[in-house]
Amino acid sequence: MREVNASEEQEQESSEWNVRELSGSEFDELSAASRYGGFQQTSEMAALAQSDDMQTQYVGLVDSHDAPVAGALVAFSQGRFGVEGSLWLGPLCNGNNREQMTALTEGLREAAERVHAISLTCWPNQVYCVRDSQGKAMAEPNDEMVREYERLGWKHAGFTRGYDALMNRWNYVKDLREFSNAGELLASYAKNTRRNVKIARNSGVEVRRLNRSELNVFHDICELSSERQHFANRSLDYFERVYDAFGDKAEFMVAEVHLDRYLQSWEEKLAKFSKDVERLERSLEHTKYPDDVRKKLDTAQKNVESARRRIEDANERIARDGEVVPVAVGLFMWHERELVYFSSGSDDRYAKFYAPTALQHEMMSRCLERGVTRYNFYGISGVFDDPEDDGRGVLEFKQGFNGYVEELPGEFTLPVSKLRYGVSDLAHKLLRH
Repeated sequence: MREVNASEEQEQESSEWNVRELSGSEFDELSAASRYGGFQQTSEMAALAQSDDMQTQYVGLVDSHDAPVAGALVAFSQGRFGVEGSLWLGPLCNGNNREQMTALTEGLREAAERVHAISLTCWPNQVYCVRDSQGKAMAEPNDEMVREYERLGWKHAGFTRGYDALMNRWNYVKDLREFSNAGELLASYAKNTRRNVKIARNSGVEVRRLNRSELNVFHDICELSSERQHFANRSLDYFERVYDAFGDKAEFMVAEVHLDRYLQSWEEKLAKFSKDVERLERSLEHTKYPDDVRKKLDTAQKNVESARRRIEDANERIARDGEVVPVAVGLFMWHERELVYFSSGSDDRYAKFYAPTALQHEMMSRCLERGVTRYNFYGISGVFDDPEDDGRGVLEFKQGFNGYVEELPGEFTLPVSKLRYGVSDLAHKLLRH
């Protein structure tokens, strides 16, 4: 199934649309072809939701030839006041296309009514505003899309900043289409990020995929970050369910420091620096330029001391942590459109080894090998002008790879049972105050 372009969408606006339930394979084809597709709108995500006792349905909009042109995975769960439906980064529909949105919204409402749902909440994966790496708008925001949702009865939660508990409104993205190899990719990063990739490479950092029996390693390293950054970590059971539901489309990656090789490299450097000192000391006895030699000797002696400190540090780390130490992890979700850096953690004691940077470069390099042209670093806070913002470190880390920002429209809720939704909405407002 190919992606329908904008001009074709306009031509098809007068077509007759029908709503029907799609099969999992039909929906996956739609997700793969749609510019709004992502791993959250796939049959694998449905399997993950079902493993958490949710009921799922693929609501599809088909044309006069019964071919799917839009749709959504809806996951129904039991809320405090009744059943609620969620469309995670859906629907797969152009929010500016009035006829398609009208027909699909009606189909979604009917699907929700059949399970006696109170409401549907969606987080469209359609860009509201494209911004540069510093947050400056590069185009006019898509206010028409927001108005279209509201016209159809969807209530907009507003243009928020910060991290949402469920779905990000702000994502950092890198377009990989212009790069043909890892060297060109590396050259596109900021200077410090390029340096950090090289430091990691020269410090014994290697990246590999974890198998299911090693997911405790992933969970434990994520726990270190959650404690440091004051957010709740996912359970080991959740990661195991992701592994089972997505298979090869979910890669749990680890960056490990091979301290044995790191130690060996510094022992070799120490031997070289020591020889430099001996050579310069001999040269000092008969040189015509003693000041120049003393400067070189001073540098060589500092290199020796630095190497000795590194060796001492490496030996202490090996005694404490072993020769091969997992220090950073990332969960990467593959989709035909993109690779998403979905979840991560790192051991701050190994920050100077720059393992998270190595992880990013490795996975973007794999995108090039697989022909995936979009790398989604996922969430940022959307705050660009406050150095004290909690998300500043995450933002600056991602900015080092020289991408851009996609601002999404955020959360919309469609009341299905207006009376029960009104009670639920009032209760939520009271709980917030």
